[in-house]
Amino acid sequence: METSYLQSFMLVVETGSMAEAARRQRITAAAIAQQMRTLEKEFKAPLLTRAGRTVVPTPAGHRLSQSAPALLRELANAHTLVNSDGDGGELVVGTINTALHSLLPDILADFVKQRPRVKVFLQSAATRQLYDAILQGHIDAAVCLYPTFALAKTFDWALLREEPLVLLAPRHLAHLPPHELLRTQPLIRYDRNLGGGQMVDHYLRAARITPFERFELSSLVAIAMMVDRGLGVALVPDTALNLPDGQSVVRLPLPEATQARRFGVMWLRSSARLPLIHSMVDSARRVLAQANARGLPAGALKTRVNP
Repeated sequence: METSYLQSFMLVVETGSMAEAARRQRITAAAIAQQMRTLEKEFKAPLLTRAGRTVVPTPAGHRLSQSAPALLRELANAHTLVNSDGDGGELVVGTINTALHSLLPDILADFVKQRPRVKVFLQSAATRQLYDAILQGHIDAAVCLYPTFALAKTFDWALLREEPLVLLAPRHLAHLPPHELLRTQPLIRYDRNLGGGQMVDHYLRAARITPFERFELSSLVAIAMMVDRGLGVALVPDTALNLPDGQSVVRLPLPEATQARRFGVMWLRSSARLPLIHSMVDSARRVLAQANARGLPAGALKTRVNP
């Protein structure tokens, strides 16, 4: 199969026009039409149909348009690897937002020093979506939380951090016991649809605390900013978030044991990019080891104090 024909097909689907696809490719519309006929013979199915003045994919064409980007990327990566010394290639990394705003930039900084010729693509999503994306071959690995379900045996996992709950509070309230703050101050609730939010629910029930809930949201950065503005306190996982200097927020340990969410990297054991994935995991471990040697988790809240 001519990969250029597949690229033309994707352009036709994107623009809805063979003429526009031809213009972008700097070839004739007749040449594009011939390429599409060749693809339909190759796949033994009609791929495009007319809808008024536009061209749209058939059901078979829709399925091809969903799989073609990954196929084109694999072919491009194979071409790069064949024509290089093995240090190049591409890596598609999924990430949760917490990692994107904390550990991942440092991990990538280390990774590109080790693998300067690798091109990295990032996609942000929730852990469940990242798991599915790995299974479907859309991404190679994910920096995320351990799923709430058991990983399939085809997956591998590298634990990077364990994150128990802590209480975020305004600095001027740091002298008060955490449970007293939870009972007397408005609670900025971490989204209970998330694993961390469910940890909060379990802790509050076990401690028999029914707080006054003022807000509920999923962004840990936004929650910390709201605590800084005096809008309440928050129970959150002890993440490696790197917040701006000058925020008057403290992290208080809780008097009772809490669940810890597990943060790490997951990938398929059969991945064609295992050397690159292992290199990224090594970078992650180096970043965390260096941060631990300094006595702080990587990207930790700069306003952290111990009461």
